[in-house]
Amino acid sequence: MPSIRTPMIQASFLIAFFACGQSGTPVYAQADGPTLGTQKSESGIRHSFLVTGSITAIIGEDNRVQWQVPGRSRDGFVLPNGNVLVSIENSAREYTRDGELVFQYKLDPVNKELGTVVRLQGGNTMVVERGAKPRILEITPAGEIAVDVPLQPDTNNAHMQTRMARKLPNGDYLVPHLLGFAVKQYDPQGNVKRTIKTDLAELGGRAEENWPFTAILLKSNNILVNLTHGNKTVEFDPTGKVVWRVDNSHVAGRFDDPCGAQRLGNGNTVICSYHQQAPDKPRAFEITREKQVVWEFLSPSVSLHEIHVLTTNGKSIIASSRK
Repeated sequence: MPSIRTPMIQASFLIAFFACGQSGTPVYAQADGPTLGTQKSESGIRHSFLVTGSITAIIGEDNRVQWQVPGRSRDGFVLPNGNVLVSIENSAREYTRDGELVFQYKLDPVNKELGTVVRLQGGNTMVVERGAKPRILEITPAGEIAVDVPLQPDTNNAHMQTRMARKLPNGDYLVPHLLGFAVKQYDPQGNVKRTIKTDLAELGGRAEENWPFTAILLKSNNILVNLTHGNKTVEFDPTGKVVWRVDNSHVAGRFDDPCGAQRLGNGNTVICSYHQQAPDKPRAFEITREKQVVWEFLSPSVSLHEIHVLTTNGKSIIASSRK
């Protein structure tokens, strides 16, 4: 089976070429995949990025699909080795760029949903299970459970217990709890050490349904949180004080259920608008600290749950970004 990394595809010929991985879905050469959506930027910004949501695919700066596997997905990263780690069909899966499945952890039958998936520095894979036994797990490359952290959600509704959790450098975990209106910091034993509230009066209180989706630790030690039904992106300082926020009053209605987010190295923030239905509104957009929209991705057929921006105008930005 040929690799999508095969060089020497001559642009003048545009010879179609693809490999079918184990998934049965075409894995395209960079120049030959179908186009998906459009990118708009007055300043000429072009991104390549992994999308998870209604599709699971890598889209190039030219809007061509470079890689795709079937199924809806919740979380995902392109790894340093080029493989793709995704939370899809209640399992954590690592695929090569040829579509070969090289790692998989399936949801424990006691639970209902698997959301978060993150590859940790030591090589383990962190997942979050929702259901009767909500928990964070760290899975070894051999598929064994190395760490099991019980969580304390505020509901028995499995789907609404948690969203995208992340591990902190000190070994703790940041976990968004939607119906708790809180991002909780857990230690490895499952004790809550800190709670950042998202139902603050200055954010509109609980009436705004400021359900936290992301909990991204920034270089400043502030925390970036997308508030889904509240249609806001908020940056909190370590004490839980709001230090920056953006909502639909700043971006002409581009927010509609913001789910995934990424803070880029230049200080801009990329935001997914998961439920956006308006054909003239983006599924993802990039905004500056001054709340100016500088890039948009529009595609009426795609709902974006999470995004992993990989390059900007041909330059990798993975190492400088936080997701």
